[in-house]
Order: sequence, then structure tokens, then C-alpha cells
Amino acid sequence: MNTTMRLSILTMALLAGGCVQRTIKITSTPPGALVHLNDEEVGRTPLTVPFTFYGTYDVRMALDGYKNLWTKQKAKAPWWEAPGPDLLAEIFTKAHVRQEWHFDLETAPQVNDEEVVKRANELKEQLN
Repeated sequence: MNTTMRLSILTMALLAGGCVQRTIKITSTPPGALVHLNDEEVGRTPLTVPFTFYGTYDVRMALDGYKNLWTKQKAKAPWWEAPGPDLLAEIFTKAHVRQEWHFDLETAPQVNDEEVVKRANELKEQLN
């Protein structure tokens, strides 16, 4: 086997290697909350979404009868995703990084229609 053929085989083997799969599993209590990550709607809990970068994500969740949740959550990199080992992980493994985030939603206070109208009339009087 000549050198060119060996290099071609080695290159194909490297390219056919694994790649790191990164996912975030998001759950909530109660389930069924609509989730936005960085202002992009991604679905309802429970769900699993792929991600490409580590760092802080803006998380927004909404569900009827519950207070809207706006928070931040960090996707933390494992040690082997540091520069250097990350190249080897991308080429030679089929690693899977799984982040798991759980959120507890608070029940929204009950809204009394009469109280809302009364408060609106009070504010209207203050403007006059």
C-alpha cells in the first residue's frame, strides 16, 4: 500500500468517526409548559432539544393558570470539551452530552373580574 492510499484511508476513517451529540432535556412541574430558549419557541415540556454552544441560555416558560417563568440556565461543558480534548472527542467518539433542567411553576393568583373592574375604575378616577 502506498503512502497516498494510507493517507486516504486514514482521512476517511477520521471523517467517518463520531461526533458529539449535545441535548438539553427540559421538564417542568406541571408538564405542558411552552418553552422558549433565547427567544426561540422549542416546544412543550417534557422535551429534549439539541444545542451547539455551552454558556447561559435565556429560558421562558408559560402555562395557563401558572405564573410565567423568565430565568437563565447554564449549559456546562464537560472536561473533555476543553480545547484540545474536544477535537479528539469530535473525531473519535460518539459522545453524548446531556443537560437536564427542571423547573417548578408557581400557580398564578386567581383573578376576580369584579376586583379588576373596581381597580380599573379607581385608576380612571386618578387620571381625571
